[in-house]
Amino acid sequence: MAHIEWIKEREAFLAAREAERNTTRQRIALQILCGDDLDAMTTCSTADKLSYCRRLKRLIERERIKGGKGHWSYDLNRHIGLKQALDTLKKSIQITDLQA
Repeated sequence: MAHIEWIKEREAFLAAREAERNTTRQRIALQILCGDDLDAMTTCSTADKLSYCRRLKRLIERERIKGGKGHWSYDLNRHIGLKQALDTLKKSIQITDLQA
């Protein structure tokens, strides 16, 4: 029985570690490219969040173009972080709309 509990704890730890990596990737990408904080973005008004979404979409598109051309400054982790940050921001817009 202890072995099964250990496996469950291990899986929970690995999932938490992966979630922390994803959050860190989002925050770093936003801080480097936008100079903004993810927490500050999610607490803004819906209109500001939509503006941030448009900005993130432009940045993601620029990263996609750099990746397609094989540019030396392209970073896949930055691209993934921006996409995850956009998804987080979209979720916060939906949550805000549901609460109102």
